[in-house]
Amino acid sequence: MRIDVLTLFPEMFHGPLEASIVGRAQAAGILQVHLWNIRDFTDDRHRQVDDYPFGGGAGMIMKPEPVFAAVRHVLGKEKAPVLLMTPQGERFGHGLAEELAKEKRLLMLCGHYEGIDERIRESVVTQQISIGDYVLTGGELPAMVVIDAIVRFLPGALGEATAVWTDSFAEGLLEYPQYTRPRVFEGMDVPEILLSGDHQRIARWRRRESLRRTLLQRPELLAGLELSKEDRELLAAIEEELSQSSDRSD
Repeated sequence: MRIDVLTLFPEMFHGPLEASIVGRAQAAGILQVHLWNIRDFTDDRHRQVDDYPFGGGAGMIMKPEPVFAAVRHVLGKEKAPVLLMTPQGERFGHGLAEELAKEKRLLMLCGHYEGIDERIRESVVTQQISIGDYVLTGGELPAMVVIDAIVRFLPGALGEATAVWTDSFAEGLLEYPQYTRPRVFEGMDVPEILLSGDHQRIARWRRRESLRRTLLQRPELLAGLELSKEDRELLAAIEEELSQSSDRSD
């Protein structure tokens, strides 16, 4: 996959994109990330990329000319999704990351200042993405988040090929608890079932704990899932246990 990033601050990407899984994916030729400074596409000696908003108001707005010029230069005659990082966009999640990972090429536009000229949104951008209901100083950090999430789906990017399919949200649930050595740490034991070697019982325990964790921490996720009969039975048992525990504490 190739990802082009249009930004006013390309230097922000160097550390995060050169480390860990994203860095290894680039070194292995699985991913190419190209950073483009939008200021390089201005035609005035001040390299101006922003201006005051028509109609008044606080802040400055990113001008259309350098962004249009940058997109045309980077893509040429090729077509690719142009993603705008903005709090107004579609909420980014596991499913969207998986869909974007199927693309051969992406272009990401990092907004800044008070926003972008609306003509950029109307004529250049094909999809708007938000990583949450809050405002950051620019689109650079969201772009890094999106890149990191996408890379995990690229074949060969993860050492364990199946890891991405057991992550939280892969099946709509939060991931079950995980343990490693030592078996006992400061009086805290690893659940005995994980040491049993009985893979069927372990799988059932993990599914139960995944349901429990989702119910306790993100119950809204359960509403949109098609649960199996066994899942519903496990969930009913968990709810009964929690109810009894609550009654005892009262």
